[in-house]
Amino acid sequence: MKYLARTLEGRPLLGSEDGFVPLSAADPDLTTAIEALSRAADGGLPDVADAPAEPVDRESIQFGPPLAEFGKLWGIGLNYAEHAGDLDEARPDAPASFFKPTSAITGPGGPIRLPPVERTDRVTAEAELAVVIGRTCRDLDDGAVDDVIAGYLPVLDMTAEDVLQRNPRFLTRAKSFDSFLVVGSAIAVPETPLALEELSVKTVVNERVVAENRIENMLFPPRELVAFHSGVATLEPGDVFSTGTPGAEPIEPGDHARAAVETIGSVEAPVVR
Repeated sequence: MKYLARTLEGRPLLGSEDGFVPLSAADPDLTTAIEALSRAADGGLPDVADAPAEPVDRESIQFGPPLAEFGKLWGIGLNYAEHAGDLDEARPDAPASFFKPTSAITGPGGPIRLPPVERTDRVTAEAELAVVIGRTCRDLDDGAVDDVIAGYLPVLDMTAEDVLQRNPRFLTRAKSFDSFLVVGSAIAVPETPLALEELSVKTVVNERVVAENRIENMLFPPRELVAFHSGVATLEPGDVFSTGTPGAEPIEPGDHARAAVETIGSVEAPVVR
């Protein structure tokens, strides 16, 4: 596995299990993480071992969001049958997609900032696998999807559940508060296509696993989601699909939330108001 990341100060990095080096040290033609996404989709990222720099271990780096600017943020609701049942919702017959604004993004470590209680007093945290697009594309068939995926991220998605319950048309508002999408520190770039269906996703609050499921139990698998939505809008490098959660948990100030995606990584954040 290779990784694309940025320091808290914005310096782009290339990583492996051995550590991280400056992206430009690995390839002088790559000066930003967004430029590297198409190379990631092509399987053409350089090797950390070939860079004329000593790798720095992950624990010694303060990470910011892995991209300076994200593109379209697609969210997918009710993508596990069990979670739909928890919310007393019918199983959708097509992906239940929505958008989040880029202003909702906060980097690894958060914090998740709850809005004032007069706006919402029931916010939930939801672990998800996110797919990062690496190439401009339109009208894909399922077999071409791996050619446009740059990599994967663990994310924490938040919902103002009481706002949504008042009216389903309030979904955008319920999902859009600042810090309502905590992104992982590094985009995981597989060197060969992953068997995603074998991986698990866990929502963890205060070190307690509150929901867990395997990607094979998604109603619409990640690659199918990308192909489907490429028929709705042109997909571009830096677009992200949060593919749905196995389950949500209400959070309060003082809590600590974590998304753990097997093989891909984890992201966590404290909850404040």
